[in-house]
Amino acid sequence: MSNTKMVEVIIDSVRVSLTNQQRIVVLRDINAERYLPIWIGPYEAESITIALQEIEVSRPQTHDLIKNIFNQMNARLIRVEVLSLKDDVFYGNMIVEINEDIIEIDSRPSDALAMAARTHAKILVSEEVMKSAGIVPEIDIQESENNPDHAPLANSERPDEEINEERLSVFEDFLGSLDIGELDEDNQDDNPPDDEPDK
Repeated sequence: MSNTKMVEVIIDSVRVSLTNQQRIVVLRDINAERYLPIWIGPYEAESITIALQEIEVSRPQTHDLIKNIFNQMNARLIRVEVLSLKDDVFYGNMIVEINEDIIEIDSRPSDALAMAARTHAKILVSEEVMKSAGIVPEIDIQESENNPDHAPLANSERPDEEINEERLSVFEDFLGSLDIGELDEDNQDDNPPDDEPDK
């Protein structure tokens, strides 16, 4: 990890947009009233939800498989990092210890978060990302009402041309449904739409 200042967060909830069924994982700063919403695919959202709610599944899912491989190789996920935001795409790492060596594995934040939820690894976000894409609820509600161009949500999993018109409406849905400090109990979708490719 570079000298970039990092902020520790936890997974606050997984949300579904009321308007377009897109999924958002909400990260919460453990030391401040700040939130970081990240667009994720439906399968990653389901995987994170299963881990957070400790739902038993009959066979290992993809992220369970990765965890099992780590265990068999005597590897340990130390932390996950959300390092940067470029062109509305989040970039991250998984920091893994294996045989006393520390390695960085490039990862989509959605996959890294699904792994962190299973291993209880620490989650860190760069301060720069929190400043550029984070939400302070009361401030951002007022700004979104006064400035229709204010669109703090960033997208990690959709093409750029799909972002602009929907970002503000989804932002308002998110703010309207945010239960501070509580994990959303109703975030499962029995029939998730087709997954979308990451960028």
